[in-house]
Amino acid sequence: MQALLNAIATMPLPQDAQRIFHGRGGLYPGCEQWALDAFPPVWVLTSFQPVSEDDLATLHHALSTRWQQLSPDQPLNWVFQCRHASQTETRLMAGSVPEPHVVNEDGARYRVHVLKGQNHGLFLDMAEGRRWVRAHVQARARLKVLNLFAYTCAFSVVAMQAGARHVVNVDMSQGAMTIGQQNHQLNGVMAGASFLVHDIFKTWGKITRSGPYDLIIVDPPSYQKGSFIATKDYAKLMRRLPELLAPEGQALLCLNAPELDVAFLHEQMQTLAPELVLQERVANPAVFADVSPERALKVLVYQGPGLPKPDGHLPNP
Repeated sequence: MQALLNAIATMPLPQDAQRIFHGRGGLYPGCEQWALDAFPPVWVLTSFQPVSEDDLATLHHALSTRWQQLSPDQPLNWVFQCRHASQTETRLMAGSVPEPHVVNEDGARYRVHVLKGQNHGLFLDMAEGRRWVRAHVQARARLKVLNLFAYTCAFSVVAMQAGARHVVNVDMSQGAMTIGQQNHQLNGVMAGASFLVHDIFKTWGKITRSGPYDLIIVDPPSYQKGSFIATKDYAKLMRRLPELLAPEGQALLCLNAPELDVAFLHEQMQTLAPELVLQERVANPAVFADVSPERALKVLVYQGPGLPKPDGHLPNP
């Protein structure tokens, strides 16, 4: 636990939501179970193994000591969450959590909920993916975007702020989509955003009729029973991409499954949609560094072909 304590002792006072310590990456032996996140003004400490009350007391002391140095006039607010088969709980350890709880990232505002569920409303490991979308849309402007598995629509908020013409958000969770609409309202970007509460695999007609799209974002859960299982369902999405993409459109494919590597995505793409060409792998935030990049979050950018030449042949990729 010493590496976590060292990180707490030297952590900054963040203004944006971000990860502070990522033991899950395996770079800190003995701390693989720990993650510390800042959702200002709340700290969220997560353990993926059961934790003793003595350890929690030690961590509380460390957080309190550092907080006195960072912001002595403000109360310490922190939440502990344990995610383990034999012990799953969320506890408010000190202070309080705002309601509504709104955090910032790169000038965008998002509602989060750190006292319920394992997903807090904003995936911090996807920060560079959102920055890529912002830069991509700003560079081209007026793009039409399809955001599949939109969750709380953070990608959509960023795209609209960057000048997208229209974003179609699709997710089967009414609760997540409601928060997504609130996120758009928070940022004043409701105009031009659509919200479809549907099972993606049962609503291709509506999705297709709203296309083609200049950018398609695919960020599914790696395994969610009744919704998406990457090993069998990702292929269904890849087959649809060529008909959904506008000429020279981009597809941002995301996969957060440690057991599946980049080749899992790329080999299927080469088989199912070979006309899409791999452009780059978007780097993860530095704090999410992993001993095995193949185990970490994978975010790949593909580009579709351009318009056919007058002779009927497609341009070279």
